[in-house]
Amino acid sequence: MQAYELRNDQPGLEALTLVERPDPQPQVGQVLVKMHAASLNYRDLLVTKGAYGSQAVQPIVPLSDGAGEVVAVGSGVTRVQIGDRVAGAFMQTFLAGELTPEKVKSALGGAIDGVLAEYVVFSEQGIVKIPAHLSYEEAATLPCAAVTAWNALVAEGQLKAGDTVLLQGTGGVSLFALQFARMMGATVIITSSSDDKLERAKQLGAAVGINYKTTPNWEEAVWALTDHRGVDHVIEVGGSNTLSQSLRAVRYGGRIALIGVLTGTAGDVKTSAILHKHVRVQGIYVGSRDLFETMNRAIALHKMQPVIDRTFPFSAAKEAMRYLESGAHFGKVVITI
Repeated sequence: MQAYELRNDQPGLEALTLVERPDPQPQVGQVLVKMHAASLNYRDLLVTKGAYGSQAVQPIVPLSDGAGEVVAVGSGVTRVQIGDRVAGAFMQTFLAGELTPEKVKSALGGAIDGVLAEYVVFSEQGIVKIPAHLSYEEAATLPCAAVTAWNALVAEGQLKAGDTVLLQGTGGVSLFALQFARMMGATVIITSSSDDKLERAKQLGAAVGINYKTTPNWEEAVWALTDHRGVDHVIEVGGSNTLSQSLRAVRYGGRIALIGVLTGTAGDVKTSAILHKHVRVQGIYVGSRDLFETMNRAIALHKMQPVIDRTFPFSAAKEAMRYLESGAHFGKVVITI
């Protein structure tokens, strides 16, 4: 079969190499999935460039998010059968409960081989069935970005109707958060550097868009828009350079879900604001398989359609990575396999 590997003898995106690997075979408790699509996350860029925390073992197959069809099963498999349409869970052993160091070591496309391959063997415990109304391309967007947004707002955030949510940018996590927030009856304020993207976000249900290039003190605009109350929830994907602004935009007793590192991982943050405003700052590292399945039930019920910006063929994986790196995308970037 064909697969992509990251090899540490090449710098950056040039490390992504198309290779031939032996056809995998499922063992006891495993399933073989013919992959049909994979989607990109910002994490994948960091892994490719060797900038994602501890160095991944190389060569390694990249990407955590993909969907496909079960084509063979090992003995003892009961959760799925041949022909089922499935996606892999981001962390293969994070089935339920709390996150642990051991579960982190099972993250696809970083700690272990990922999904940018024609065939992938999974533990039957590490996959979920995908909503019937979704294409493989749409389902491939769910394992990281969608689960992260659902965990941040619904599972940890306890989002309720009437809440106000502040989103940063129009990448995968933020647009899934927009869709989930509207599904739950919340009001959404979203920021972007592009007026065109803000208009597209409004078409998805955002109430207000703020261009952070023309309004660099966007937190003041948010404060004014909420009648000096602040928002109930912030999906913080920027990182160190935007966290202080988020702390000023959130209400007393509000929640900030710390998810991304787009502006860096270290910086000056006034921790007194967390104390003074009684703010809950919660780190979110994707979520469990059980949470994934709960989210899928909601997606199926509401017939929600993930937002895909652009799809690339399997042969153009590097081009897909470069496109994601450019920041031109609105929603998810997908590779068909």
